[in-house]
Amino acid sequence: MRYNRILLKLSGESLMGERQYGIDPKRLATYAEEIKEVTDLGVEVAVVIGGGNIFRGVSGASNGMDRVQGDHMGMLATVINGLALQSALENAGVPTRLQTAIKINEVAEPFIRRKAMRHLEKGRVVIFGGGTGNPYFTTDSAAVLRAIEIEADVILKGTRVDGIYTADPEKDATATKFDFITFEEVLRKGLKVMDTTAFTLSQENELPIIVFDMNTHGNLLKLLNGEKIGTKVQL
Repeated sequence: MRYNRILLKLSGESLMGERQYGIDPKRLATYAEEIKEVTDLGVEVAVVIGGGNIFRGVSGASNGMDRVQGDHMGMLATVINGLALQSALENAGVPTRLQTAIKINEVAEPFIRRKAMRHLEKGRVVIFGGGTGNPYFTTDSAAVLRAIEIEADVILKGTRVDGIYTADPEKDATATKFDFITFEEVLRKGLKVMDTTAFTLSQENELPIIVFDMNTHGNLLKLLNGEKIGTKVQL
């Protein structure tokens, strides 16, 4: 396999499937099967999920809510999503641990770097919930931070689009896709891959990012087998 240890970043919205909000059990089961396919081949998988399908702190703040309170609500939403994915993975026969940046000892382990790495070495999928544990930081930042801490080989950002384009392909039919692009080019062209804090942290630590379509069955396995799937951002 091309990578031994990966961090898979999923948006909360991806869990909605065809729904307007919440969690689609069919989509969860599909993701669990995709992850199982690669863990069965020995790939170590960590996951970070957003919480936008349940609550988004920025949206709450725009409606008059205190931003810090809103972000804490968003962190709890990521824990709910983490529990849902954990259940789906275990139903598929994949041993899984949920670790959170905020202490909720009754439902998840606190994040401990060495413990997380040991779980991965034992073949368990580790889901990181609660973002970074701090307001004003997105789950993109949490994904990059955790990937660096666990010494992941790459961040795989699963989206509904099959890579990075010159413009939004859902709005601009003339948009063209990049197979490879550098961090500097992304910044120069003003392309949206991750928020700036997360993206800069990834660049400084020379951690490549691959943006790909997670909703196409088999893409995760094909990508790890070395096929040209998605767009790779590298130095």
